[in-house]
Amino acid sequence: MADEQVLQHVIDVARRHGGTENVEGPIPPPKIGGNFALDDSVIDARNYGMSLWGRTAKISTKLPDGELKDYFLKVVALGETGRLMIEGEFESLKAIHAVSPSFVPEPFAWGRYRKEGPGTYFLLAAFREVGEQPPDPIKFTARLADLHRRSVSPTGKFGFHITTCVGKLTHITDRWEDSWEVLYRDQLAHQIKIDEEKNGVWPEFQHVCRLTLEKVIPRLLRPLQSEGRSIKPCLIHGDLWDENTATDMNTGEPFVFDAGSMYAHNEYELGNSRAPRHRLSNKSYIRNYKRNFPVSEPVEDEWDARNLLYSLRFNIGCAILIPGCNQRNVVFDDMTELCKMFCPEDLRIALGSEEGGKDGEVHELEEEEEEEEEEEEEEAID
Repeated sequence: MADEQVLQHVIDVARRHGGTENVEGPIPPPKIGGNFALDDSVIDARNYGMSLWGRTAKISTKLPDGELKDYFLKVVALGETGRLMIEGEFESLKAIHAVSPSFVPEPFAWGRYRKEGPGTYFLLAAFREVGEQPPDPIKFTARLADLHRRSVSPTGKFGFHITTCVGKLTHITDRWEDSWEVLYRDQLAHQIKIDEEKNGVWPEFQHVCRLTLEKVIPRLLRPLQSEGRSIKPCLIHGDLWDENTATDMNTGEPFVFDAGSMYAHNEYELGNSRAPRHRLSNKSYIRNYKRNFPVSEPVEDEWDARNLLYSLRFNIGCAILIPGCNQRNVVFDDMTELCKMFCPEDLRIALGSEEGGKDGEVHELEEEEEEEEEEEEEEAID
């Protein structure tokens, strides 16, 4: 593939991953091409697909017994970050494969290249031919819910045994927590810190981030594990979006790849599906998933708010990883909405504390609340 084609493909993927608008048209099929030096057991090796952070290839081989077998190879040359990415993906695929063998490519090995310098790492897995992306919603959500339902945390807690990544951003996963509230709060705080280092200080944003961590998360997540309620730590893929899912061209069955797993509240898996830039935001995916895995208590009145809360981590990740996208503004608006719902007075005080620049936002907040009250009164009269 020519350099300009590679660049354009990267730009297209970044736009699909970091945009805010509804997407149209089919996802382009994986690109194939390239020239590689081969050893005697390798029949063919070609670029397959595209990674924003490395290179991917289809390796066709002839095994000692004469069997022909294809493999998928991913190579990342990002030093220690690359090691965390590759090892995290390998362990994630291994964990998912142990529960649902046909739902992910079987991982075989990962390691460091000796000839490419100390900073280049590889992942070798079974090759799966990518078909329709994303897969059929009925089949796909049934398989996803089955993974969540049948998986068992080895400790009975939330977390994972190593660090995993979304893109090249690390999760805080290499620990075990009884409280999902605590783990999610620390993970979101971790990303907020990275965002500030990457994109600079924005005082208003800092205010709503603080309120989200201190007020919104306890209000929304603590009830999941209190007053006799409980949630199961479920093994999740961790970075579901259109181009990490596919229909297998040979079997017609859905599968996932490029995972950054942990044991989490199952509903967290759907946070990335909220964004209209993803085809997985189609309501048929959410609706069919709920048919296979019931909503956690408290039920419908708080499911959507939890989904909005879970979407924050994915959108902050986009703001960090994709320069020029407006996801930081999206996150600010979404956090503000959550604060209006669960700590409006704290939000009013926080926005009013900024000298000289926040009166308009406070006034706007008050007007919105008055309009909502008027609408409720009109509905009551009707």
